[in-house]
Amino acid sequence: MSTRPPLPPFTRETAVEKVRLAEDAWNTRDPRKVALGYSEDSRWRNRAEFVHGRDEIVAFLTRKWNRELDYRLIKELWAFDGNRIAVRFAYECHDDSGQWYRSYGNENWEFGEDGLMRVRLACINDLPIAEADRKYHWPIGRRPDDHPGLSDLGF
Repeated sequence: MSTRPPLPPFTRETAVEKVRLAEDAWNTRDPRKVALGYSEDSRWRNRAEFVHGRDEIVAFLTRKWNRELDYRLIKELWAFDGNRIAVRFAYECHDDSGQWYRSYGNENWEFGEDGLMRVRLACINDLPIAEADRKYHWPIGRRPDDHPGLSDLGF
């Protein structure tokens, strides 16, 4: 069995690391790469959509990033205990008409002993914003280490 460190039970440091690794993966916008962080039988609730397993995760993320253009995400640890992590996040993207959005949300994660996420429960709210109100301007990909996080931005 392969593992996906850091492994539970989490410490504050390893929970922060796990959150950043998840953020980095999602900022690649590569559905197959992202799906490798989830167990083969992972269960998601994303808004009102229910996703089961890696194949459905890949299909979901492909649809998502075909709609949500120039996607950039920041995640922040909220709480952790044992094999569970709670995060808050905000991402910015635009649709094909050029309307920008900042989407705010919370996720509850549960991991197996192998470090793969087996449950992801997400609640998300979308706020239309003007392009001038964007806060995430780094090049597509990993957020630079010196870029402000959610708390720094007042989100």
